[in-house]
Amino acid sequence: MTATLFRRAEVPALPAPEAPPTPGAPKARHGLGRPLGVGLVGLWLSLIVLLPLAALTVASFDQGWSGFWDAVTAPVALASLRVTILVSVVVALVNAVMGTLIAWVLVRDDFPGKRFVDALIDLPFALPTIVASIVLLSLYGPSSPIGIHLNATRPGLLVALAFVTLPFVVRSVQPVLIEADREVEEAAASLGASGWTTFRRIVLPTLAPAVIGGTGLSFARAIGEYGSVVLIGGNIPRKTQVTSQYIQQQIEIDRPVNAAAVSVALLAIAFVTLFVLRLFASRSQRREEASA
Repeated sequence: MTATLFRRAEVPALPAPEAPPTPGAPKARHGLGRPLGVGLVGLWLSLIVLLPLAALTVASFDQGWSGFWDAVTAPVALASLRVTILVSVVVALVNAVMGTLIAWVLVRDDFPGKRFVDALIDLPFALPTIVASIVLLSLYGPSSPIGIHLNATRPGLLVALAFVTLPFVVRSVQPVLIEADREVEEAAASLGASGWTTFRRIVLPTLAPAVIGGTGLSFARAIGEYGSVVLIGGNIPRKTQVTSQYIQQQIEIDRPVNAAAVSVALLAIAFVTLFVLRLFASRSQRREEASA
């Protein structure tokens, strides 16, 4: 009888826990979702990006390496590249300062019409660039209603490129400012740090990756811009002619190989810029993960 009671009171044994996966063992993949997605992405990128770039590169070498080099190093081509890079660097630096300031005001300050200004920042993304060139020409052209004449000048190029590239910096910095920890700034202020010291020691290091990323994107967009400068720039060789206008000129005079060669050079500059930005972003992310 006693043995029977003890047998009834026995607790059923729990199932043995599953063994943890072996470190380094490959994880099982379920279904065809991932391979199918990777295949579709690869196919789409090949059709939209890789194949056109490959065709352009092949066309640029129709006359061999010597023909490619002669086309890229032609005096007028070099002058257009020089103007394009110089103006784009200046525009990117201006946007780095003004874009950060605008993002700061939009995030940290409240004023009437704030939502309108915030929406206005994205206008260059939606507005056709040729419309921007017409607007700038009517405002700063020979019949300027405000008496400022920038037509066919490098300052005119700067204004046009700054107009179309400003959102890159603002929209890169704005989310970082929104997520920034305000308590650290308040603690620094309570310890006697000035506003400039707080910004330089605490805020700026946090914003630096976003500012650099937005500035690089602004530069990459500026070197390939055409529509916004086509009217106000004047297209004066060796003075205000940018590379995109030089490429169009080569096509119009039936020199497609020269146009393709200079296009490849411009693409190489843009690719190197974006590649360096990706490396910088990856290093910044690893540093954040290491410090977390």
